[in-house]
Amino acid sequence: MSGGIKGILFDLDGTLLDHRGAADAAITAWASELAPGHPRLPEVAALWAALEIPHLAAWQAGECSWQEQRRRRVRALCRELSVEAPADLEAAFASYADHYRRGWAAYPDVAPALAELRGYTLGVLTNGTQGVQEAKIRALGLDVGPVLTGECLDGHFKPSAACYAAAARALGLPPGQVLLVGDDLDNDVRGPAAAGMPSVWIDRLGVEAAPAGFPRLTSLAGLPALLATRYLS
Repeated sequence: MSGGIKGILFDLDGTLLDHRGAADAAITAWASELAPGHPRLPEVAALWAALEIPHLAAWQAGECSWQEQRRRRVRALCRELSVEAPADLEAAFASYADHYRRGWAAYPDVAPALAELRGYTLGVLTNGTQGVQEAKIRALGLDVGPVLTGECLDGHFKPSAACYAAAARALGLPPGQVLLVGDDLDNDVRGPAAAGMPSVWIDRLGVEAAPAGFPRLTSLAGLPALLATRYLS
């Protein structure tokens, strides 16, 4: 174990779980059922991914309920496709969610990396809802410690400095002894660093350079070696 880092917090979606792969396949299947043969079906995954950002942000800011942001996303996608929205938006999202759950899978590098990190205090820090994110961890069969969301951190979500401080306290460690590993540059790299928590960017697509001063990995397989070198003190 490295001398300076005692705990590791992992982001979940896009870091441990292939959220994009599952979500893209799910929304494409759902839209194909709603509007078979629609000329914009090849674009549906990208449209849905773009809609996640503002509507989830509205929920995190307390502007709407979790259920309402789901309804808004379905309505917005239908508007983008110029098709009539289903009368029961909740049922429509539930149908998408069924497709999504069937696609849950961990990246292949996750289990081997976790096996090498058993000396550290582990946890998951995610902006999703508590119940759904815990269900993902159970479905993946991962032993990664507590699942921490804004719902159990006094309403604090990434990239709030209070979120990282609360997550470190949940692990029983100061922020400087906890490493956050994730795929989102604002939420998982710059945000924690500004709050005094070291961070590592996992670039699953392998297409960008890391911001100056931040380590970049394209696979979690490189995390144990990074901990043994960069964070040894």
